[in-house]
Amino acid sequence: MDRFVIEGGRPLQGEVQVAGAKNAALPILCASLLTAGQLRIRNLPPLQDVATMLRLLKGMGIRIDRGAGAAGPASEVTLSADAVDRLEAPYELVKTMRASVLVLGPMLARFGEALVSLPGGCAIGQRPVDQHIRGLQAMGADIQIDHGYLRAKAPRLHGAHITTDMVTVTGTENLMMAACLADGTTVIDNAAREPEVIDLARCLIQMGAKIHGAGTDRIQIEGVARLTGTDYAVMPDRIEAGTFLCAVAATGGSIFLRGASADHMGATVEKLREAGLSIHEQADGIRADASQRPRAVNIRTAPYPGFATDMQAQFMALNAIAEGSSLMVETIFENRFMHVQELLRLGAQIRIDGHTAMVQGVTQLTGATVMATDLRASAGLVIAGLVADGETLIDRIYHLDRGYEQMEKKLSALGAHVVRQNSSARAVT
Repeated sequence: MDRFVIEGGRPLQGEVQVAGAKNAALPILCASLLTAGQLRIRNLPPLQDVATMLRLLKGMGIRIDRGAGAAGPASEVTLSADAVDRLEAPYELVKTMRASVLVLGPMLARFGEALVSLPGGCAIGQRPVDQHIRGLQAMGADIQIDHGYLRAKAPRLHGAHITTDMVTVTGTENLMMAACLADGTTVIDNAAREPEVIDLARCLIQMGAKIHGAGTDRIQIEGVARLTGTDYAVMPDRIEAGTFLCAVAATGGSIFLRGASADHMGATVEKLREAGLSIHEQADGIRADASQRPRAVNIRTAPYPGFATDMQAQFMALNAIAEGSSLMVETIFENRFMHVQELLRLGAQIRIDGHTAMVQGVTQLTGATVMATDLRASAGLVIAGLVADGETLIDRIYHLDRGYEQMEKKLSALGAHVVRQNSSARAVT
């Protein structure tokens, strides 16, 4: 397994291009199942999760044409689902990426059946799919759990009034896609309001869907007989942008995030400004300047437009070296403080009480060997390593590769000293 070797203590300077949003790209890729026409997707981030989703869709019989010269996941692909011949999402792919469950709604809506593996466990906490199931059942689907698989059938879905018990992004997306081809009108109450949900809705509307209210807690979808192909560019990744903003706030310096949009980032930008980061919104991106030690900020995660749980670990690294103390409350996932033990190895002062972390900022972290436990924890450890004195080694960075495009190259271009080291290249002693 690869790891990062980081020599800390260097401020960040320069420009970085923000990639397309992984959490928008994955459901938009699944939307290709809703039409026999060609769906061209641009600004697709070349990430491991995107590659997994493309493998899943290809295994179903979808033709995938990549951008010219692309050997791996391309920034542009064209998907043609006119000859789908396998309505199954197998365990070997779903277990590596829970977003694979997003094929369930589109398959049911267009083909009337689906066989989708249950995702299994998740390191950061429970992510139940019961909201997906209940919503689809309300639309007329017969769904049984059979040997670890969801076996679903529905000759024709019909509109329904669905109120989810909890705010669920993938649940909202699955139900919204299914409703596009259902008979009648579907209303989703307590819907997720994330920008990625809006991005999916915009793509579906370009394909001919009739959707109103995306971005609010009530989405109304009027079913249509068919959808067509379209050409769509994925929104910029607000979590990648927020991660780089936390990094410059922690290390000092000045960076320009080309393609980033503060409109998508909400509470993240507000909290960074509270921490002392100077942020200037421009037509083509965001400029950020950090000239002093950051101030500690209190955080409470919440569904959008609240503070994103996907930014909690990065802010914990920032608070670890900030002036003052802070309280950080995690309300979304029960196991999303696993990075705390690794930050303690770097000299952070953090105490955990249930779902609350009490962070006392220190003037200096020190390098050590740490282990990434999940995607966003990896990003938090990278930020900590960038400010730590000496060398920090981060193992298991395959987590990071699921959500960040060549982070070591982007950071190196900003003046950081980050090297990817392959396990096979390490000396044996």
